Amino acid sequence: MGKISDGLQRAIEAQFTRKPPVSTQARAKFLVKQHGGTRAVAALLGVSQRTVERYLTGQRRTPPAAVAARLDAEVRRRWQPLVRRRATQRAATSTGITIETRATFGYDAPAGTTDEGRLRRITQHLPASYAARLFEAGEAGASENELAQIVADGFAEHYFRDGGRRAQGLDVRLTGIDYWDADL
Repeated sequence: MGKISDGLQRAIEAQFTRKPPVSTQARAKFLVKQHGGTRAVAALLGVSQRTVERYLTGQRRTPPAAVAARLDAEVRRRWQPLVRRRATQRAATSTGITIETRATFGYDAPAGTTDEGRLRRITQHLPASYAARLFEAGEAGASENELAQIVADGFAEHYFRDGGRRAQGLDVRLTGIDYWDADL
């Protein structure tokens, strides 16, 4: 995953009403309940079925770092699906998304102006249509470059062109992302 897709996931996870399970045993129980058995969870985590059973009984409490990271990621991806769906639907239909980034923006501008890329720190609220495009593209498995272009289009319209009041022929590209954060 990249900075944009990770930032979207953090924004969604910030909407959770309860914290996901923390202990290895509780996480394993949650995943077994979701998948219906230890064999499916073992395949998901890349460990043996017996290892998952040991996690369930509490015989093994500290998995290797790579397995612990996969366990955490899989639990977070499946945690509170209704809250996740409501938050993304609300952002995509009414509230929009606020993006804070420090990135290099490149420009395609009319003759007589500079098209040199510049590092900028921007915090901008984008309307629901851009949030919907971001979430749809993320669910469809879009690349980071495609997600960056959606964000760049939103910044171009609402920050650089100010809704059509200035910089009419300016096209914006989001190239080097230093950090990226979002809020729903």
